[in-house]
Amino acid sequence: MSDYDPDEATAREDLCRFLSACYYEPSEAFAEEHLFESMLTAATCLHSDLTDYARKLGEAFAAQDLETLLVDYTRLFLGPIDTLASPYGSKWINTPAQTEDNLPLAVLDLYSEGGFETDAEFVDLPDHVAVELEFLYLLNFNKSRAAQAGRSDEADATESLKQRFLGEHLGAWIALFAMAVQAGAETAFYRELAALTERFVRMESAASSAH
Repeated sequence: MSDYDPDEATAREDLCRFLSACYYEPSEAFAEEHLFESMLTAATCLHSDLTDYARKLGEAFAAQDLETLLVDYTRLFLGPIDTLASPYGSKWINTPAQTEDNLPLAVLDLYSEGGFETDAEFVDLPDHVAVELEFLYLLNFNKSRAAQAGRSDEADATESLKQRFLGEHLGAWIALFAMAVQAGAETAFYRELAALTERFVRMESAASSAH
């Protein structure tokens, strides 16, 4: 693991978490917890392209009132009838229709293999974009800690799981999802969020494939 960079690894973990948070209902806590300043710091550590996207995202949030963001969030991801940009991976890749009794078992298998469990209070489906980004965070975190401890076999195994996850799940559908968000969003915030997410996941997929 000679290419391991602890600062870059931490930035990658942080950006996964921050992006995931943005796919939950928008709230004043985004600003109160300095989410976008932290996101910009992480993005700047990783790549200049991500820096530009993160800066625009923060500016878009600051320029928009929360009520308008909530309306757009609902239109895009919740409905009430048809969502404009379904946040579930199974909408965008060739899997059986999912219900509470027919969950996306393939991604659940990867979650189990990676030691990932959703919060007991989380009532949504497990292939939600926010959850898949949280799993990507966990994979990056686990790989980083294994590398720091010199456990190269564990780090390599985690990287292999990450390759499978990105190739078969998040990386396979994020571009289609991002296009739908950008086409349907009425606010710059969600257009910028989709652009940053797609760019980051694409970079993660490319880096993982290169290993």
